[in-house]
Amino acid sequence: MSINIAIDGPSGAGKSSISKELAQKLAFIYVDTGALYRAVALYMVQNNVDIQNPDDVEKNLESLKLSFKHTEQGQRVFVGEQDVSDSIRTNEVSMAASKVSGYPAVREFLLSLQKNIAQENDVIMDGRDIGTVILPDAQVKIFLTASAQERARRRFEELKATDPNADYDEILRLIEKRDYDDIHRDVSPLKKAQDAIEIDSTNLSKGQVVDAIYQIVDEKTKKKNLHMKSIS
Repeated sequence: MSINIAIDGPSGAGKSSISKELAQKLAFIYVDTGALYRAVALYMVQNNVDIQNPDDVEKNLESLKLSFKHTEQGQRVFVGEQDVSDSIRTNEVSMAASKVSGYPAVREFLLSLQKNIAQENDVIMDGRDIGTVILPDAQVKIFLTASAQERARRRFEELKATDPNADYDEILRLIEKRDYDDIHRDVSPLKKAQDAIEIDSTNLSKGQVVDAIYQIVDEKTKKKNLHMKSIS
């Protein structure tokens, strides 16, 4: 039986970096669902698709091929043969991803891919609706959050080294807008699963968050008598 860990939470809470480190520690596969939605958004933007029009987006899904591949740089996301792992991390793509991820056709397009990976492997999957929609039976569910101000600060620190025009106030505005859009969208809104454990990372280091989730996984898998070879 595969072991599934679902990590949900708002944009910028550190889900991806935490999930990657935890997956390595547990020897699990990391499924970056946010990267999948970002890749869909990037594909639409690159092909001049009107992302405000759900019908146009749906029509263009037919020609989209997404995959994860292991390279010397680690796990990377591809659109066709193009490695888009870095180009999907811009603010423009982030906002476009928030838009297209609310379309039922896009969510259905990615749903079977995500579920198949989880059924066949021990995985950590992060996103907005993993514990509520994608993996409702996950043995461990985490809702990782942080204040909007702290999430904006972290993003600003990431950007300012390469972007001298990075603006904290603008980043905060975009994060607050993203939160509102994700919470209020009609399809699979950002929502904490009833059985999820909430962790507020505002005043925690990445290592402290990883350790906290590691202990939760250890306790829950032991209670359910699941074999976790990487946890003593």
